[in-house]
Amino acid sequence: MVVLTGSLLMAQYAQTAGPVGEAPVQWPAASLVPRDSTRTQLVMFLHPRCPCSRASIGELEQIIAHCQGKLSAQVLFIQPEGVSEDWVKTDLWHAAAAIPGVKVGIDYEGQEARRFQAITSGQTLLYTAGGGLMFQGGITLARGHAGDNPGRDAIESLLNQTTTHSLGTPVFGCALGWKPTTEKCTACQL
Repeated sequence: MVVLTGSLLMAQYAQTAGPVGEAPVQWPAASLVPRDSTRTQLVMFLHPRCPCSRASIGELEQIIAHCQGKLSAQVLFIQPEGVSEDWVKTDLWHAAAAIPGVKVGIDYEGQEARRFQAITSGQTLLYTAGGGLMFQGGITLARGHAGDNPGRDAIESLLNQTTTHSLGTPVFGCALGWKPTTEKCTACQL
């Protein structure tokens, strides 16, 4: 009975999405993230110590492989106040940096996450070359779950022009930490 209860609780936790901020419909003018005005731009926000985000990196790698040349991609890792850059440059950082064409950067104290209203690790935004929001949400089906999912399908459909309307999906990950929230990740002890 204990094993069954534990399994059910873990399944429930894996399927519980984090809060999703309301991303700006236009690229924020105050953002210091360079906007590519020639291609669609993807921006992903990650907590460097969130084990749930490993699957998001894997899904991003799939998107890049399937949509070569159709987008510019940037992954920003949150660096909380009082920690060094070494704290941020985890295996997740190195995995994101190894994806061809993906730029990786540090978001000091979540300043860019605030501008883009990203609250949960793994939140991914897709903007047109003109700066209009096309997609906001996650690209995994559950916490730490890699594989086919509506987020990756939505981004690839938008990039391949098989759909043209804005889309959004739930985000499964740890809190980025810049916004007070009751959401806590038991995996990364946030």
